Amino acid sequence: MIRDITIGQYYPADSVLHKLDPRVKLIGTIVYIVSLFLFDSFIGYLLAGAFLFGVIKLSKVPFGYIVKGLKAVLFLLLFTVVFNIFLTPGEAIFSWKFITITKEGLRLAAFMAIRLVFLILGSSLMTFTTTPNQLTDGLESLLGPLKRIHVPVHEIAMMMSIALRFIPILLEETDKIMKAQQARGADFESGNLIQRAKAMVPILVPLFVSAFRRAGDLAMAMEARCYHGGDGRTKMKPLQYKNRDYTTFAVYVAYLACIVVVRKAF
Repeated sequence: MIRDITIGQYYPADSVLHKLDPRVKLIGTIVYIVSLFLFDSFIGYLLAGAFLFGVIKLSKVPFGYIVKGLKAVLFLLLFTVVFNIFLTPGEAIFSWKFITITKEGLRLAAFMAIRLVFLILGSSLMTFTTTPNQLTDGLESLLGPLKRIHVPVHEIAMMMSIALRFIPILLEETDKIMKAQQARGADFESGNLIQRAKAMVPILVPLFVSAFRRAGDLAMAMEARCYHGGDGRTKMKPLQYKNRDYTTFAVYVAYLACIVVVRKAF
């Protein structure tokens, strides 16, 4: 399960998507996520799926590697689907004792499942094709206007970048601790929910200790390099839009136009 969590991981490849400006990918991800909540028909989600799979093809990231990240949220996905099926009122198509399945519940459950899957795949694709440093620079640039009202944009972007960078490190550390505890006879699979929760204590304690130690080492390293925030800092690689970025913005506009047409037509 730990190895199936792919969020925050970068997959190096020579693709058009990897070469795009990080600001373009951030804006594209936001546009795509918003579009998922605007569709209310299967035709709309078919359009969103076609757009997503086209982008995945351009990224050159293996489809199996991207889908592997869904295993970590499989329980949440099933939980959402079941609750929408059995707790949504409407026209009943099956009823037995206290169990009632409605037509509206099936429709809403299908929409929620598709929406959640597409949201996870689309968000993961951004981290697969963008390094943490690029994400930091892109986010800081997009939030730049907030500096006028004294919002610490650089510090916020830095914290998000560090959090994303620490995700794969902590996952690897968790996997090592689990293997070490299993070698000592620990059992994380058998027993009821309470027993499994208790069995996680030998993992969580050393994991938190390791996380705090890494955070302290990082803070000392930043202080040793005289890091003092974003005031007066320059960029080694300033972000500049190129022709492929403007072409991508044109694709976003075309996608939004398709959303408007689909919503009006269906």
